Amino acid sequence: MTYFNDLIDGYHRFRTADLRRQHERWLELREKQEPKVMVIACSDSRVEPAQIFDTLPGEIFVVRNVAALVPPCEIGGGRHGVSAALEFAVTKLKVEEIVVMGHGACGGCAAALSNVFKDAEPGEGGFVRDWVSILDDAREKVKAEFGDSPSAGREMEYEAVRTSITNLDTFPFVQKAKAAGELKVHGAYFSLIDGELHVLGEDGKFHFPQPVQVETETV
Repeated sequence: MTYFNDLIDGYHRFRTADLRRQHERWLELREKQEPKVMVIACSDSRVEPAQIFDTLPGEIFVVRNVAALVPPCEIGGGRHGVSAALEFAVTKLKVEEIVVMGHGACGGCAAALSNVFKDAEPGEGGFVRDWVSILDDAREKVKAEFGDSPSAGREMEYEAVRTSITNLDTFPFVQKAKAAGELKVHGAYFSLIDGELHVLGEDGKFHFPQPVQVETETV
């Protein structure tokens, strides 16, 4: 037996349970997808956006990468996976909101903060180094304020979310959608220690959100 066999077993459970219960929904999704929210999250196996936000298939358009990073808009050569997904979500799917979700114990943020791969070759950490170089300025900011204190790691994870949100504004189509009132951007942080989700407020700090109360009419 291999881990892939476990995945195949999982597929059969899905096919006979969720897929059957939501047959009509899957038929609709076969024709088109209309997610209202794009979530940019980390590749970390412990942080599954659909599970954390308790969403159904088709409700969120998800991009996952090391440290949940958005690079600045760069025109020219290269293969820009995050930028392509962002472009598709905003200009074609017309998502109305983007959520950048960082998390605790993030290996990518830890690598950026320690700069442990600064001399590594590709295949030995060089690819990670080049990717998390998006956080070079964030590292300097966190180091200057928190040094090597225990708080530095979490602050780096917070700063990664802020950096990605800043970089979103370097994309002209994001700016245009925001200016037209068609797009909102949110920052979030998921703590692995206690399972709490913290949301970036207008004050630039992360806060635990209260459940949204839906008003009901009384007769």
